Amino acid sequence: MSKLAILMAGFVGLGGCASVDVSDYAAEKPELDLTRYFNGTLDADGIFQDRSGKVVKRFHVLIDARWQGNTGTLDERFTYSDGSTQRRVWTLTRLDAHRYTGKADDVVGEASGEARGNALRWKYVMALPVDGKVYNVDFDDWMFLMDDRVMLNRSVMSKFGFHLGEVTLSFRKRE
Repeated sequence: MSKLAILMAGFVGLGGCASVDVSDYAAEKPELDLTRYFNGTLDADGIFQDRSGKVVKRFHVLIDARWQGNTGTLDERFTYSDGSTQRRVWTLTRLDAHRYTGKADDVVGEASGEARGNALRWKYVMALPVDGKVYNVDFDDWMFLMDDRVMLNRSVMSKFGFHLGEVTLSFRKRE
C-alpha cells in the first residue's frame, strides 16, 4: 500500500472520530430561541429504545412552559404506555444569546446547553431509578427546531462511555 493511501485511510479514520458541534448548525433556520419556543403549552410524544434498538417504553408529555426574564420553568407531566406517570420540573437559565443551564430534581448537578441556528445541545447527568436502584446516566441531548410548532429531540444515554439506549421525542407547540 502506498504512503498516500495509508495517509488517506488515517484521515478518513480520524474523521469518523470527530464529534458534531452545535456550531455546525449556526446557519440553519428557523432559529431556535428557547424563551420563545418553550413558552406556553406543548405536547410531546416519545419512545425509549434500549441498546439493541428495541422500543421498551412509549410516552406522552404535557409541558407547561413559562419564562420570567432569563429564567424559565418547564413543568413536564409524563404518561407512559403502561399507565404510570411522572413529573419533572426544569428550571432553565439563559446565560447569554446561546448558552443555557438547567436544573431538575432528578438531574445530578446542572445541565448545560448551547443553541445555534435551529439546534440545541444539552448535556447532563440524570439519576434514573431501575429495579429499586438509582443509576447516574449521562445524556447527550440534541433538539432541532423544524418550524414554529414542531421540534425533534434525540437523546443518547450512556454510562462510563457505554451506550445504554436512546430517547426520541417530537414536540408540538399548541396554538
